[in-house]
Amino acid sequence: MNAVAGIWATQGTVVLTGGLLVLCMALWATGLVAEIVTALLFFALAMLLKLAPATTVFSGFSSSAFWLVTSGMVVGLAMNHSGLGARLARMLSDRLPDSYPGFIAGLVAFSFLLAFVMPSNLGRIALMIPVLMAICDAYGLSVGRPGRTGALLAFGIATPMLSAAILPANVPNLVMAGTAETLFGLHLAYLPYLWLHAPVLAVVKGAILTACTVLIFPDRISGAQTPGDPLPPLSGEERRLAVILVGMLALWMSDGLHHIPPAWIGLAAAVIVMMPRVGVLPAEAFGQVPLKTCFYVAALFGLTAVVNETGLGRDIGHALLAMAPLEPGHLAKNLATLTGIAVGFLFAATANGAPALYTALAGELSQASGLDLMTVVMAQVVGYSTIFLPYQAPPIVMSMELGRIGLGDATRLTLASGFASLLIATPLAFLWWRLIGKLP
Repeated sequence: MNAVAGIWATQGTVVLTGGLLVLCMALWATGLVAEIVTALLFFALAMLLKLAPATTVFSGFSSSAFWLVTSGMVVGLAMNHSGLGARLARMLSDRLPDSYPGFIAGLVAFSFLLAFVMPSNLGRIALMIPVLMAICDAYGLSVGRPGRTGALLAFGIATPMLSAAILPANVPNLVMAGTAETLFGLHLAYLPYLWLHAPVLAVVKGAILTACTVLIFPDRISGAQTPGDPLPPLSGEERRLAVILVGMLALWMSDGLHHIPPAWIGLAAAVIVMMPRVGVLPAEAFGQVPLKTCFYVAALFGLTAVVNETGLGRDIGHALLAMAPLEPGHLAKNLATLTGIAVGFLFAATANGAPALYTALAGELSQASGLDLMTVVMAQVVGYSTIFLPYQAPPIVMSMELGRIGLGDATRLTLASGFASLLIATPLAFLWWRLIGKLP
């Protein structure tokens, strides 16, 4: 009897965990309630229903990704406060080409470059969209012009899409890295990750996005860009922040030498930014950091940990493997299937939630495909960086709100760039992996 009761209790926990998983993912995907409300709902229900110990439910707060997101918010706030972010935007506007295709390409490239020093998608959108609207006015792309819509959308879509090639630059990457570290002990390094993904997921996808934008929103530069007043000299705050950012980036890029994870480097930079006389932010400015995003990341990790501890992850993996055409020795088919699984999770759980579900199944997927665990984990980046609908990436939704862009226009561009990326960039990504020796 005790054995039967134990089985029923276990199955009941699995069923309740599955219900909580569906509820949270549905709320996050549809946005019926705020992300922070869903995150707190997860913590409350998981503890009330006794699905797992508190150490498991709240394990996201001890993950490196949680602290990297938090530190990225602080650094972004410092760039806004010091004026360094506005200076970078002004430098951009002075160097953009006068041709419309060149203008769009410049914005897409700047979105990627800014991700190196400002590791927060939403922070970059909040900083740049108002600035880009002013730049569009200077270039004659007034309200209602297709070029204005294209410019704002190109930057908004490039922000989450291209930053997938930089390990600490967006939430999906951090969710993936944190889950892989927690479940499998995999540690991702900054430069190898950049070398693996940037040539295709940044350069090729950036070119695809530029071409799609120019074709869907054709326009021309009708106003002469007049040089503005010369930029003032760097202030003391800007100089100090620039030194901190250069040091942070240098340590990120040399992690193969010192083996310090990017999260702790980012956290140290955030602390220095708020130090008296050394930094640029007063300590009380931390109250302006949008911690709801940090709690969202912690909830995702906690949900993943609960799913795995209760055995639900194993059950989902078995069901998925029964349908997925994975077979050792069939490299192309396996990679296409893995990418398809990642894209499927993107529709169900958005770009932020998809890596948590996929990575939790990576062990099962590795066994079924015969591919090593790291290859299976990395294959999902190709998938979740391929965005088809605006709701799949919160930065795109934020860009639409700030730029007053309709859902129809945004959907046209995400669908076009998503399908073009799937057909062109996906096979090129795996071809690149083979050329550099990451695939047999």
